[in-house]
Amino acid sequence: MKPQLIIATLLFTATLSCQGVKTKDENQKTKMESFSSATGVITKFTDFNLKNLKASYTVAETRIRKLSGGGNVNYFYQIEKTGKYSNSTCSIEYSDLLELIKALEKLESDTDNDALSSADYLENKFITPDGFELGYYIKEKKAKWYVKLEKYGKDTTLFIKEVSDIETALISAKEKIEQLKKQP
Repeated sequence: MKPQLIIATLLFTATLSCQGVKTKDENQKTKMESFSSATGVITKFTDFNLKNLKASYTVAETRIRKLSGGGNVNYFYQIEKTGKYSNSTCSIEYSDLLELIKALEKLESDTDNDALSSADYLENKFITPDGFELGYYIKEKKAKWYVKLEKYGKDTTLFIKEVSDIETALISAKEKIEQLKKQP
């Protein structure tokens, strides 16, 4: 009887601890979705186009999207990749853009050492809270840079020829947002 009681207690404890584990829901709203989907509020979208981002196999459109609503204003850097059947778009909120620029500096400083690694595969990346991914992987001792626009879905990755292209794009986006913030 005691082994049965012990097993029952263990199963009950395991069940309770599993119920306390929270998993991130695939349908959790991004910062853009949260801001733009407020009910009972008029929301205005205003776009400011930037230079296209060159990638290995395509060119992605970029812009700053200003969202105004309920007395609040928020800015997002958007990258849109046109696909055969649908488009992939990421929206990077301004504070996340600042963190992304810092992360890119760190990734760039790690690249040379990582390329010297004896690992068969090495990947180094940064992911924003909304799922935008920037990083590189090492193949044949050479870094291959990429951005993944959306967390879920197909054909959401852009392979970047030169890291300076993404660096220039991010800094231009930051500067444009700062310019827009100064305007009434």
